[in-house]
Amino acid sequence: MTVVVLDGKATAIQRELDLGARVANFKRVTGGRIPILATILVGDDPASATYVKMKANACARVGMDSLRIELPASTTTEDLLDQIHSLNGNPDVHGILLQHPVPKHVDERLCFDAIARNKDVDGVTCLGFGRMTMGECAYSSATPGGIMQLLSAYGIELRGKHAVVVGRSPILGKPMAMMLLNADCTVTICHSHTANLPDLVRQADVVVGAVGKPAFIKAKWIKDGAVVVDAGYHPDGVGDIELKPLASRVAAYTPVPGGVGPMTISTLIANCVSSAEATLG
Repeated sequence: MTVVVLDGKATAIQRELDLGARVANFKRVTGGRIPILATILVGDDPASATYVKMKANACARVGMDSLRIELPASTTTEDLLDQIHSLNGNPDVHGILLQHPVPKHVDERLCFDAIARNKDVDGVTCLGFGRMTMGECAYSSATPGGIMQLLSAYGIELRGKHAVVVGRSPILGKPMAMMLLNADCTVTICHSHTANLPDLVRQADVVVGAVGKPAFIKAKWIKDGAVVVDAGYHPDGVGDIELKPLASRVAAYTPVPGGVGPMTISTLIANCVSSAEATLG
């Protein structure tokens, strides 16, 4: 069997060429204005700081600018809301990213939902999720949106397939399931407490690992010829799926790293460019 490696890094690089051209056109049309992504980092989590830096680097690669806002771990929900409202009202800011997770004492959902619809480029608001689910115009959640772009880039047929999504988080598992449903898949949503999980995974034509547990989904659960998408990332380059034994018997799979991660950032940047273009009328 010829196995297709779904190379998110290479796909994201190609996508950035188009985004760079779109940013250059935006600058030309607006007389030098630059699309700006505002990133908010609350606390001092090293992994979150690394992710924010990666997103800023991606902005720079396509000619965008990033506004990095760092707040202490002691920041209150009210303080964070004030910051978000200020960015909502700033016409020079085209996208707002609140890095997940925030400290436990902060009401993350309330803060996510305070982001203006036209600047919700990470697809984290309830309004954005609802509109996306109903097939209305909305910026996609970055990771599932990136996965859909990657599958499309490799010509993976989804219509009529049975997709099993293992994970139900509001910014990954749930929107992933809805995007697959909108692409005419039959979708089963599972999680770490699902009874008979191996049997359900064995039925899948498309498996998406989004459970947040290293190597939780075992290779023996996955049938030959399936399309395997691993949206997890853990220390030592381990994802949510036991990938190595699958490399010779599935139709396609995303490597870890280099699969889903680059597409997440690419989709965030693309959404921000689209938001900036929308201001042109």
